[in-house]
Amino acid sequence: MWPRSIISSSAFRQAARPSALRAPRIFFQPAQLRLLSEQTRKGIEKAVASAPVVLFMKGTPETPQCGFSRASVQVLGLQGVDPAKFAAFNVLEDPELRSGIKEFSDWPTIPQLYVDKEFIGGCDILVSMHQNGDLAKLLEEKKVLVQGDGGKQE
Repeated sequence: MWPRSIISSSAFRQAARPSALRAPRIFFQPAQLRLLSEQTRKGIEKAVASAPVVLFMKGTPETPQCGFSRASVQVLGLQGVDPAKFAAFNVLEDPELRSGIKEFSDWPTIPQLYVDKEFIGGCDILVSMHQNGDLAKLLEEKKVLVQGDGGKQE
């Protein structure tokens, strides 16, 4: 129905008027492009490189501040991630980190997991990988599990 791919403001106002014949309303949100400062980018790169397993979360592993962060910490614990090879960063302590990590990874939600400097995903991806066994394989391959029998019984 729209004559152009970009709707002029007058065309949008006209389309927004109540009318029995009006097409369904379509709302366009402008892109939320925020240029990540070099200082923040370097800080995030340093954080990602600080340990083989890095979790950006709300709260701390001891006191998570959201259910998704709590679930992510629990999954990593169930997998047997070595605490000496794990670092967590509380995004609630730093608004620049909280917004910057989303742009850095191009992922809209927190928590975010990195393994060996590679972005893995958020809680939903982490739980799915845990359930299908891919997370166990990845963590074993990266040698980030607690040494010993790894919970395996013979």
